[in-house]
Amino acid sequence: MFFFLFARDLKITWGEDKRYWNWIHVEDDNNTLVDAAELLTVCYLDVNAKFDTRILSPGVKYEVAFVVMIKDNAQGWEHLVKLGLLFPNVMHEEREEDLAKNKPRNKWIEVPVAEFITSSEIEKQAGEMEIYLRGTEGLYWKKGIVIKGIVIRAKN
Repeated sequence: MFFFLFARDLKITWGEDKRYWNWIHVEDDNNTLVDAAELLTVCYLDVNAKFDTRILSPGVKYEVAFVVMIKDNAQGWEHLVKLGLLFPNVMHEEREEDLAKNKPRNKWIEVPVAEFITSSEIEKQAGEMEIYLRGTEGLYWKKGIVIKGIVIRAKN
């Protein structure tokens, strides 16, 4: 079982400003057209979403990843971005990623955010977790990435 948060479900800073982001149609896995967010240029990247953990099965390991395409014209991604999860009441998972290094261009890839095991103690993780991708330190200009969404799925 998996969940997919499409780009329109995400909160993208300046996402509706056509100077910085362009909304394009791409095919999902079912050959249905969905909106994706194409980054034209920003120096302050902040993409996040909330997801209610109460709909997940307790005691199961899940993985979370952004589904993106890095385009040929991509620039500024050698500066690390932060990917993370904020859980209600308990923990914070965060990692850094160099999106320029060894990443294929012009194809959809998954950029891992984190893995977590849902608690059988509902009160510990119950509620909305925040998932984010941020490139805000140093205010380096970035361009050339397309964000399709975020996948959350059980991991064997």
